[in-house]
Amino acid sequence: MLKLSMGHPSQNCRGVSRRHALRLGACGLIGGLTLPRILELQAKAAGSAGPKAKSCIFLFLEGGPPHQDMWDPKPDAPAEIRGPFRAISTKVPGTFITDQLPHCAKIADKYTILRNHGHNDNGHSTGYHYVMTGRRANFADGDNPIPNNEYFPSFGSAVSRTLGPQGSLPPYINLPHPMQSGGPGFYGAEHAPFVIEADPSQPDFDVKDLHPPAELTPSRLGVRRRLLDGLDQLERQRQQPTGQAMTTYYEKAYSLIASQEARRAFNIHSEPDSVRDAYGRTQLGQCALLARRLVEAGCRFVGVDAPGWDVHFNCFPSLKTDLIPYADQAFSALVNDLEQRGLLDETLVVMMGEMGRTPRINAQAGRDHWSMAQTIIFAGGGIIPGQVIGATDKHASAVIGTPVGVNDLLRTISVLMGINPDRTYLGPLGRPVPIVDGGRVIEGLI
Repeated sequence: MLKLSMGHPSQNCRGVSRRHALRLGACGLIGGLTLPRILELQAKAAGSAGPKAKSCIFLFLEGGPPHQDMWDPKPDAPAEIRGPFRAISTKVPGTFITDQLPHCAKIADKYTILRNHGHNDNGHSTGYHYVMTGRRANFADGDNPIPNNEYFPSFGSAVSRTLGPQGSLPPYINLPHPMQSGGPGFYGAEHAPFVIEADPSQPDFDVKDLHPPAELTPSRLGVRRRLLDGLDQLERQRQQPTGQAMTTYYEKAYSLIASQEARRAFNIHSEPDSVRDAYGRTQLGQCALLARRLVEAGCRFVGVDAPGWDVHFNCFPSLKTDLIPYADQAFSALVNDLEQRGLLDETLVVMMGEMGRTPRINAQAGRDHWSMAQTIIFAGGGIIPGQVIGATDKHASAVIGTPVGVNDLLRTISVLMGINPDRTYLGPLGRPVPIVDGGRVIEGLI
């Protein structure tokens, strides 16, 4: 079914910091290098600092992936904290992850591990809302209408509104079902995600609504389009907001039905078996592959919702067999595939959840909610790969230093995508609402 759903001082290459350059210029020791000239050079450098991401693939491990069992191992901690998995080396000397991520260990030079993300919302639906919108939820955790962000737009909707489409595909897509907080908020239906409610790992996967019924000939489709155009004109004259919203849906649906390019992008069956096998014949693996096809065809922001990570009870068998291996294979294949196709520099890949998990294994052999520390993985889109940024303490329970917050994350993604995070749009009350409310660009990532 397919439907629409509502660290260090900056230095130049010679090791001269900006502060020292300003001092030298002020003293007249550098001929012609006045303050305006310095600012001009800095502006030019910022404009040519590297490729901006044209698209973003956001892999959301819903429920909260356990950072200490994946990206932030603590081999010297007691068994009830470190868990059963062991730390292994990666392609980057000095960087260690757990033995459940062997594929990612081989390509550690192609992504960056950020270990110091944290916030204080320990709920699933409220934490999801916070990550997707950058704003605190105004409802209690457990209230799960979809979308649940009725006022504040999701970041995918902000990408849609600010950057717009680049081709026949919608600029913002969710799969394999709606993201809980992925709605457009007050931006309106025009910037809602296009939702693919189907599992691309299934043999009969098809976006059926892209194919008109056999009895609907092109001429009959044209008649219906003209009739809708007439009704649309009447709605505009009457200034009916509900009718205008429905018109937006009709336009999106018609443009997709009429687009051969869109049908090709959704046709995952055209991929060679070797490529599909590389991603893994799992829901997450095939969603990651379909996401690659969608950004290749022009989609700006693909949100992949991957549930199952709320591991409170007897978690290690499922982590070992069903969860971590699927994420390991899907993420590594996606990064490799994007690189081989020349798309990695212009495609930002982010993998995270709404929280991490408790340092200590509970009495039910699981880990509970722990939003105070989590790991985020970044690849492509202009980031500096092969790094580990930040750290947690010896038990992976607290961030050392200042945590990277949610709005730091969203501000950084904005900058990487060439979006001004301080740009405002008027809300329903006529007040300006910025795309990102505060935050700072993550130091060392770009």
